[in-house]
Amino acid sequence: MIETALTDLWYGFGVALEPHNVMWCFLGVLIGNMVGVLPGMGPLATISILLPLTFGIKPVGAILMLAGVFYGAQYGGAICSILLNLPCHPPHAVTCLDGFPMTKQGRGGAALGVTVIGSFIGASWGITEMIFLSPILVKVALEFGPAEICSLMLLGLLAGSTLARGSPLKGVAMTLLGLLIGIVGSDIDTGAPRFTFGIPNLYDGVEIVALALGLFGIAEFMKSVNQINIVETKYTKVRFADLKPTRDELRRSWPAMFRGTLIGSLCSLIPGTGPTIASFIAYATEKKLSKTPEKFGTGMIEGVASPEASTHSSVQGDFIPTMSLGIPGDAVMALILGALLIQGIIPGPQLIREHPDIFWGLVASFWIGNIMLVLLNVPMIGIWVKLLAIPYKYLYPSALFFACIGVYSANNDMFQVGETVVIGLAGYILLLLDFHPAPILLGFVLGPRFEENFRRAMLISRGDILVFLKHPISLAFISLCVLLIVMQIYLRLRQPKMLAEEKALDAEIDKVAAAEP
Repeated sequence: MIETALTDLWYGFGVALEPHNVMWCFLGVLIGNMVGVLPGMGPLATISILLPLTFGIKPVGAILMLAGVFYGAQYGGAICSILLNLPCHPPHAVTCLDGFPMTKQGRGGAALGVTVIGSFIGASWGITEMIFLSPILVKVALEFGPAEICSLMLLGLLAGSTLARGSPLKGVAMTLLGLLIGIVGSDIDTGAPRFTFGIPNLYDGVEIVALALGLFGIAEFMKSVNQINIVETKYTKVRFADLKPTRDELRRSWPAMFRGTLIGSLCSLIPGTGPTIASFIAYATEKKLSKTPEKFGTGMIEGVASPEASTHSSVQGDFIPTMSLGIPGDAVMALILGALLIQGIIPGPQLIREHPDIFWGLVASFWIGNIMLVLLNVPMIGIWVKLLAIPYKYLYPSALFFACIGVYSANNDMFQVGETVVIGLAGYILLLLDFHPAPILLGFVLGPRFEENFRRAMLISRGDILVFLKHPISLAFISLCVLLIVMQIYLRLRQPKMLAEEKALDAEIDKVAAAEP
């Protein structure tokens, strides 16, 4: 098995090192690193804007570029969290707790150095996990019938909605909305129009490009348009020599990195968790295991090393269920899944066998891209920080302009531009009401495939709904769904007690802060 995996990986490097694929990989990680620094942009909005560009690119190059944006953004996000105390993106919010205090102590460079090391270790583990685990998952998945696939997708939808940011009920509501949007258009069996309201342009359904750009381009732009960020840059002058951590910092960082890497890799296998939850679990674990937990929040190197390693391990591991099972773990993976579907490629158990150039080329490109990021990240810190000085009034209208051009150029259809605007306005209203739109994309991508497999299961079982409980694998997934719902109810009932504990902790932190000179 190991020999076969290494042979396939060697083939992947042959694909990834083709000049045009190297170019797309470099472009992806460069853009990802840049948008990782910019608050409000993030990989979701960026991939949405770049999605129309992939129509004219070969599938391998398109996926390498979009994947590069995703994991490249994680490097840029760490810079702002550590040097500026500015959590540009959710996975790096916890890094601020100890990263910025280290910066104020003159050890910001060391925190960045440990971040680069931890990020590379976490990413490398995630890649290795993908090499050996994906083929095993594929062999298991080939035994799946419609009932098993349907149950697995139900678990993915439920986990993606209940584990999303904010209220679980709001997450479920957004997933259901995504499912409804996904069935707009002609019925896959009868061809009858559904929810088209007599508009012929909707007979082919809602375009994923319009949905993604509306929810994560226009809506985010309208939310951020009045923001004025005053960025304090007095701590941002970091020399190359400052990146070297002390021997004691390295000694304390190594175990934290490996623990964070393990947590991130486990979280990546659970649909709906993603890097944000992985980073918070990693930080909480380090604080619990520490002999001096009271020092966390004052500049502990473990509080930087573990969350960053877990973030990168989770990001790389997120590709495992997406590529091998066709089940996206979060909204970004759903968007990349959509990009594959646009190219006519169906992610799932057959992908490795039918499109080995895409799968193994992507795996090999992860290492190439992460090496590029290590080389790019350090010398360009000053440039990335200066990007934060760009006013919103220039940055977001420019992004919006290119988004509209991208939507129109996809099919040369002005209806899709209007569709994007309407979706964007609806997405903005949802954001104002504290409904996060990410689960909509998850429901939209998985909805049609869920419906198709549900119909097949019903046809094979002659309408017996208990078919999902008669098959052992399907029963296991249904049991996990029930467990997830029970867990959410339990957490909901415990919420008042948890809020009281959080208030007590906040009061303690305020007391410590007030006692400082």
